[in-house]
Amino acid sequence: MVVMQDRPLATVFRQIGAGSFPPVVEVFERGKTIFFPGDPAERVYFLLKGAVKLSRVYEAGEEITVALLRENSVFGVLSLLTGQRSDRFYHAVAFTPVELLSAPIEQVEQALKDNPELSMLMLKGLSSRILQTEMMIETLAHRDMGSRLVSFLLILCRDFGVPSTDGITIDLKLSHQAIAEAIGSTRVTVTRLLGDLRQEKMISIHKKKITLHNPVALSQQFT
Repeated sequence: MVVMQDRPLATVFRQIGAGSFPPVVEVFERGKTIFFPGDPAERVYFLLKGAVKLSRVYEAGEEITVALLRENSVFGVLSLLTGQRSDRFYHAVAFTPVELLSAPIEQVEQALKDNPELSMLMLKGLSSRILQTEMMIETLAHRDMGSRLVSFLLILCRDFGVPSTDGITIDLKLSHQAIAEAIGSTRVTVTRLLGDLRQEKMISIHKKKITLHNPVALSQQFT
C-alpha cells in the first residue's frame, strides 16, 4: 500500500493513470466556462492555479454562487460520491485565469479504490468545500446587501487571505461586477458599499485586491 499522507495531492493526482492515460493540463482564461449544468460528468478536476467559481442556475435565470475554489481543490466529483454516472449539477467558471489537471472519472474511481489514503485526502478537501458552501448560503440569506457583502469578503479572507502590513489581503483581483454576481447584487450597489467601507477605513483596495484592515472588527460590526 502506498502511503500518501506526506505527498501533495497534486503529485498524487498527476500520477493517476500514469503510463496509460495521464491527467491532462488545461488552461482557462478568466470568465471561461469549464463545464455547464447538464454536461456529462466524465472528468474530475484538480485546481493547480487560480480560483474557480461554482454556481447553480435556476429556472428563472438567477445564478447563485455556492463556492469559490482555491488552489489544491478537487471538483467535479459528484458521480464518485453517488456511485452513479450523472450530469453536471453546477456551472463551473474560471473566476481568475486557471490551470487545471483533469482525469477521466473511471481512472480516479479506480485510484480511490486502490489507495485509501487518496480517498481521505479528497474527503478532507470536500469537507472544506461543504463548509464554504454553507457559509455562502448563510451569506445570501442576509437581506441587507451591506451585510451580505461583508460576509462574502470574510469568506474570501478566510480562503484566499494573506497577511500584509495593513491587515489581511484577499489574494484575488476582484472586479465590482464579479463581486456583484457572487452575492446577487448589482455593480452599482457593490461600488457604493465598497466606497462606504473604504471611507470607514475598514478596507482598502489596490490593483483590484481588497485588504481587510481588521476582519474581526468588521465581522462584529456588520454581520
